[in-house]
Amino acid sequence: MIVILWQLFLSIAILSQLSCARLSLRLSCDRFVATELATDIIVHVGEVKFHLHKFPLLSKSARLQKLVAATNDESNNEIHILNVPGGPAAFEICAKFCYGMTVILNAYNVVAARCAAEYLEMHESVEKGNLIYKIEVFLDTSIFRSWKDSIIVLQTTKSLLPWSEDLKLVSHCIDSIASKASIDASMVEWSYTYNRKKLPSENGLDTQWNGVKKQQSVPKDWWVEDLCELEMDFYRRLIMAIKAKGRMSGKVIGEALKAYTYRRIRGFGRGSLIHEGDVMKSRSLLETIIWLLPFEKGSVSCSFLLKLLTAASLLDSGEMGKKELIKRIGRQLEEASVPDLLIPSMSGEDTVYDTNMVLSIVEEFVMQDSGAAHTSPKASEVLEETRSPAIVSGSSKISVAKLVDGYLAEIAKDPKLPLSKFVDLAEMLSADSRPVHDGLYRAIDRYLKEHPGLSKSERKKICGLMDCKKLSADACSHAVQNERLPLRAVVQVLFFEQVRAAATAAGRTENCGGSYGSSSSGVTTNTEDDWDGLPTVEDLKLLKSMKLVGGGESERSSDSNAASKNQGNDRAGNGKVKGIMMPKKILGKLLSSKGQGGENTSSDTSGSPGSANQDEPKSTPLRNTRYSVS
Repeated sequence: MIVILWQLFLSIAILSQLSCARLSLRLSCDRFVATELATDIIVHVGEVKFHLHKFPLLSKSARLQKLVAATNDESNNEIHILNVPGGPAAFEICAKFCYGMTVILNAYNVVAARCAAEYLEMHESVEKGNLIYKIEVFLDTSIFRSWKDSIIVLQTTKSLLPWSEDLKLVSHCIDSIASKASIDASMVEWSYTYNRKKLPSENGLDTQWNGVKKQQSVPKDWWVEDLCELEMDFYRRLIMAIKAKGRMSGKVIGEALKAYTYRRIRGFGRGSLIHEGDVMKSRSLLETIIWLLPFEKGSVSCSFLLKLLTAASLLDSGEMGKKELIKRIGRQLEEASVPDLLIPSMSGEDTVYDTNMVLSIVEEFVMQDSGAAHTSPKASEVLEETRSPAIVSGSSKISVAKLVDGYLAEIAKDPKLPLSKFVDLAEMLSADSRPVHDGLYRAIDRYLKEHPGLSKSERKKICGLMDCKKLSADACSHAVQNERLPLRAVVQVLFFEQVRAAATAAGRTENCGGSYGSSSSGVTTNTEDDWDGLPTVEDLKLLKSMKLVGGGESERSSDSNAASKNQGNDRAGNGKVKGIMMPKKILGKLLSSKGQGGENTSSDTSGSPGSANQDEPKSTPLRNTRYSVS
């Protein structure tokens, strides 16, 4: 009985002295308790020695009890702990708690302290109110109620895996952040980072500001910038948690993914993505971003999707990700711009731009209208379930046609672009998508200019894409003077321009519309025979019958007798088609070229405008050939 009382007295005396103790650093690798009692145990944590007392440690740590009990040599007062999570700093927090010292916990050290306490088995079963319990209370009542502290704690869990994962610290952080991000913006009262320019009233620069600071409404994407600091794995899980709560719109999630991509992928959107050490990391991040994109159409802009596709091409990402992007882009292609479509080719390709990828995008757009959307691979089955073939509006078709024509004009500058790729892309869209062919004509003209070595059949093929009836007056004016076009194309342009001008002058638009369509049936069918480089006899007859006027010349009739007989009628007709003029240069070119096609044509015949003398019409070589239409 006396022995028990003596031991109890000693314990109270030790505790009273240790309550005033403090850990102090004497040497770089040694820590001591500043107390009058001599230490009786040395704990090695990594390279640091802690000179401590057994009683306060063993009273709260089950693991230290086991380690001391396992020591057979009573004279040996040293134990080694090599793998304490959080290292010496975390162990020191636990040791201070054992001595009853004040422990300062914050968002930066609480995870390490929690993992170290778990390692040392400081549970409630060892002593009531032990360290694990108190840390859990601190997390629930302080850390997880704070927006920024929750983010900081989540970041610190990475270095303490798998402990932090097993203790569900990561999942609790993610749930806390996702819940706060999903709350109604009007209820947000905590501090956050939002990357926007301040209003003049906020800076005090507004001349009409009355000095009363108004409460600014919280934007829906207030949380986007703060989460950009997270690593990809945590960010992925967080976005998935926000989606699962179902309270956040796809557009805001899309904005968050866009901000994260620009922040985390160096050179994104500037065409300078690749740094040798970052390729694998950037590729993995990009593929994750692609699969996190919301399902809803319009949740991210088409421009951003095309930048993702460009990055995927440069980083040589997987085909599944590229196909998914192509489908998404095809659903909203009318929003794109020509610069976004200029995707560089992979190394080793002859062409400057990847036209095959753009062809796939346009094909996806066309398939929407036809309702022939094909089934994607198994990995995309979930995504495909949310989609259905959409009916493409007429305005969308016209917008995409203008986009494709602009793209064709850009890639036509590439001297190594094969004609087949140009033609395939131009033919992807239906005829009703191009009510005007000016853009297509511009692309064809540029291709002819950059590829002067095209054969006759190739020139016919590319010009066959163009419908001369759908050219505007300005385009027609340019085309009839364009020496790069085959003569047959020039004849067609002239013919339909004359018909259009005659109809306007006569004021019979509706009636001419019917004959206009019927007349075009034989002329605009671009078969092999129609696209000869020289005009046919029928073409010249048509041109003669249209009362073509050159420069300041008077009107010429193909039949002098008919002209004298119907002189009065001709004057009336002349008034109706006033202003309809065949350019002298092109007319001379047509006539001289046809004369050169004859077997007995004189070598003096040329295609220059001056070859036809206005004062001596009878000397025109065309009248002496067997192709005469007089």
